[in-house]
Amino acid sequence: MNVSRRSLLAATTASAVAATAGAASPALAAEQDGGRLRTGFERLAADGYRILAGQKVGFVTNPTGVTRDVRHIVDVMHADERVRLTAVFGPEHGFRGTAQAGGSEGRYDDPATGLPVYDTYLKSGQPLADIFTASGVDTVVFDIQDVGARFYTYIWTLYDCMEAAQLAGKRFVVLDRPNPVTGRGAYGPVLHKEFATFVGRREIAQAHGMTVTELARLFNGEYLAKPVDLETVGMSGWKRRDFYDASGLPWVPPSPNMPTADTALVYSGTCLFEGTNLSEGRGTTRPFELLGADGVDGRWAAAANELALPGVDFREAYFAPTFSKFQGRTIGGVQIHVRDRAAYDPVRTGVGLLVTAKKVWKDFAWRSDNWIDKLTGSTRVRTMIDAGASTDEVVGGWQDELAAFREVRARYLTYK
Repeated sequence: MNVSRRSLLAATTASAVAATAGAASPALAAEQDGGRLRTGFERLAADGYRILAGQKVGFVTNPTGVTRDVRHIVDVMHADERVRLTAVFGPEHGFRGTAQAGGSEGRYDDPATGLPVYDTYLKSGQPLADIFTASGVDTVVFDIQDVGARFYTYIWTLYDCMEAAQLAGKRFVVLDRPNPVTGRGAYGPVLHKEFATFVGRREIAQAHGMTVTELARLFNGEYLAKPVDLETVGMSGWKRRDFYDASGLPWVPPSPNMPTADTALVYSGTCLFEGTNLSEGRGTTRPFELLGADGVDGRWAAAANELALPGVDFREAYFAPTFSKFQGRTIGGVQIHVRDRAAYDPVRTGVGLLVTAKKVWKDFAWRSDNWIDKLTGSTRVRTMIDAGASTDEVVGGWQDELAAFREVRARYLTYK
């Protein structure tokens, strides 16, 4: 009996995924899968890729698009005759993850599969629609691990790809993965539309508290000029209160400076330090948990601890970044130690650290391009801190717009 290598791999893949994902259809409600978390891809594969049948499929993904035994889903599907995978679309950092922040891999043929890989980074609108058209796909599928912060660019890759798919007349499918910092609620300032950039296209909160399928439904229902033909495949067994370590899934860094789920926990607050002349910890083993600058000493940790911010302590720390700000120089600062994840508010913490850094370090400055305004979504945080506002006053300044966003958000939440 003659069995092709691809057929054999397909059979092996089907058995392995079925063993971990069960036979649930993507249409089943989450609570019907017995409590164990299954990603959107696991449910799609367990259903035999039924919703992709007869379609030429292109995948928007990166190194986080893996099965629980850390095989890349593109490699899995390429070996499976039940799905016709014909193209891959890479975001920032690239499909295989070879590029640093602000970079991508360009157009190439993937050595492992031979599939054409198209670069989506910083492309949107008609130029991105033209790429989808040139690829010849019928359906574009998105599967990337998000970290829950508005300025993490993958959710805007999602937005741009949805818009471009509509322009190109393509169907769009989104596969879900957990929000690693839970989906309990939304926190922080809401983007003002005049500050829209690739670190924030639309008016959502800084810590949005949604999964990518929920965001896709919100984008389609609220923000796209014309809705795309959208289908979402949700997870089963995920609860909004769950942190990533409850998922049983391996953590694959979604970008080079997001090495652990602990990084994601603090990122939506401490990424604000990208808008200052202090190091946000890039070039260390604890990016976004270590913050500092030349001339900062123990007074910063002391001042931050005096704020009594919920769920977190600050330790005086010294470190030498291997790249980025202060490369090769030993600098002083703080390390964030989250002791109660449920009580911790990353955005309030980030603001508190900005307020105290400005008070204790005479050389504190914002980046000259006012990048902080793009990260926070308006001039408010910067101007209030410059005017001497307290942490509570800054946080109080966005509460009305956050309440309005929470009302909109509630219409698109699909998990208990």
